[in-house]
Amino acid sequence: MEENYYDILQVNKNASKEIIEKAYKTLVKKYHPDLQKENNKIEYEEKIKKINKAYEVLSDAEKRKNYDLILKKNEVSITDYNNLYQENLKLKNNLNILKQKLIDLNNNSIHNNSNYNKNPYTHENLSYQNNYIKNSRNIIYKYKPILKNLISLFITFLIIVFTIFILWQIPFVRNYFIQLYEKNETLKFFINIILNIFK
Repeated sequence: MEENYYDILQVNKNASKEIIEKAYKTLVKKYHPDLQKENNKIEYEEKIKKINKAYEVLSDAEKRKNYDLILKKNEVSITDYNNLYQENLKLKNNLNILKQKLIDLNNNSIHNNSNYNKNPYTHENLSYQNNYIKNSRNIIYKYKPILKNLISLFITFLIIVFTIFILWQIPFVRNYFIQLYEKNETLKFFINIILNIFK
């Protein structure tokens, strides 16, 4: 839903008809285009249109009832939020399990090597094992920070996506980002480029 009429009129969802009317009159006096500077008139004309539309819906009992039903459908329930949170925890646990398996695979590969014969305690095999372990450790120590950074980056990305998804479900936050996008030409330019890349 594009607009939250309660936010536009700056009232609570449980506001009475009288409070809505008072808020409407106050906002009309404050933002009326005739009371603004010439260069701001177009912006305030749009604002007054939104205020009028919000008042038209919220001042009519039947329209307000229908609007409230639509708003309720668009809200994120506590159950949905908890489900998303649990899913995020599962992903983190799965990442840790995969990391451990990767380490275990690396450690176990010593025993699966073709140079390892039936008698593992011969001088040749012990020497080979020591060299292999040293090389493996060097590789692990060399790439451990990179692997750690990649995992951290992936988890951060998941958390950001999860946070954006949750915030986008809150109507007044969504409206704020939509207004920010519409008013800021530079931001609009970069977002359009990103959207075109992912088409």
